[in-house]
Amino acid sequence: MIPVKVLAVRYLPNASRELCRGLGVSEDTPSLGLLTTDSDDATYIALDAATKAAEVTVGYARSFYAGAANASTPYAGEVIGILAGATPGAVRSGMEAALDTLKQIGFEEEAGVPYLAHTVSSSGSFLSAEAGVSQGEALAYLIAPPLESMYALDAALKSADVKLCKLYSPPSETNFGGALLTGTRSACAAACDAFSQAVKSVAHRPLEE
Repeated sequence: MIPVKVLAVRYLPNASRELCRGLGVSEDTPSLGLLTTDSDDATYIALDAATKAAEVTVGYARSFYAGAANASTPYAGEVIGILAGATPGAVRSGMEAALDTLKQIGFEEEAGVPYLAHTVSSSGSFLSAEAGVSQGEALAYLIAPPLESMYALDAALKSADVKLCKLYSPPSETNFGGALLTGTRSACAAACDAFSQAVKSVAHRPLEE
């Protein structure tokens, strides 16, 4: 597994109303926690985990263009995530959960090809909204480089009784592609395995005769 590098963390116990309004954060949740890392998709999964561990929402989350290898400054990385809560304590609890999650997940790499195939056994408020499913549904979070992602996604969809919820058609901001799928936990796990195997097949034999 490629470890996720946490680059910067800051807290705003009582953010200005103007900032909250500009970010689209409710004035009822003025406490913010800000995070940057070098892995956007792993961070989105971690932010979702925060919403299950504490009374927080994901107030803002965006990937940066071109990816972490082309970050514009030392602590920008690949993504910014902002947690919002009613109290500083709730935000710190949520951030701690996100940071703990980031120690456990990350991209895999096969013959120089990085990919993510992660089963979210129970979605929180962030990923459930992203996928358009009810909170608590299982998801397969699938990401890979452009060709690999589309080839492997087809394999994932054919491997189990899963539904395509959201397609990340390539190129994304970080020049990858992928999808969120839903189904039972076992079906999502099977889809993740099929996706992984398909990515590996391209990594080892990119030119199919």
